[in-house]
Amino acid sequence: MKLLLTSGGVTNPSIHAALEELLGKPVAESHALVVPTAQWGHPMCGPESVRGLVAADPGFRHFTGLGWASLGVLELTALPTIGAERWVPWVRAADVLLVDGGDATFLHHWMRESGLADLLPSLPDTVWVGVSAGSMVMTPRIGRYFVEWPAAPDDRTLGVVDFAIFPHLNAFPTNTPADAERWAADIGVPAYAIDEQTAIRVVDGSVDVVSEGEWTRFD
Repeated sequence: MKLLLTSGGVTNPSIHAALEELLGKPVAESHALVVPTAQWGHPMCGPESVRGLVAADPGFRHFTGLGWASLGVLELTALPTIGAERWVPWVRAADVLLVDGGDATFLHHWMRESGLADLLPSLPDTVWVGVSAGSMVMTPRIGRYFVEWPAAPDDRTLGVVDFAIFPHLNAFPTNTPADAERWAADIGVPAYAIDEQTAIRVVDGSVDVVSEGEWTRFD
């Protein structure tokens, strides 16, 4: 799987070019499935924000509103009850999975429960575009700083990549460079703090940063 791990989506021409390079074709010719699941685990999200995501409202113009050839919804909490014979073909037919933010530990739980996590290694050409928690879920852990789901057993996530991500740098009063530095001191793995104009691209284990904004790497 090819990864484009963002804080705020496809927010500038550099990230957009990186996305189309990963897809191998224009966004307008690409078929997407959006995964809203992480939103249900975060207290700041709910029916209205999920509706806006799925409807590609103006607030999601950098993500679901990019002008995809088609846009479907993949709700992970439903998958265990409908059977893999139905949903696996949907995933295999998609060019890209758009995985939204919310709580990364909740998303991690449902990726395991649904079976999507087990399917990922068999999708070498599929592009994963994460926003916030949708990016953080691919890391080994997110730090207690970002856990909002009360039932989370700990802060561990999938560990597909070997680094952690601090998103929304300077977007909120609690996401300053100083906050990121304190978070990184306890995370135990290499880490990136990224703003809304930055993405981390991962292809075949090769990692590079695509940015028109601010980012910092902590070793």
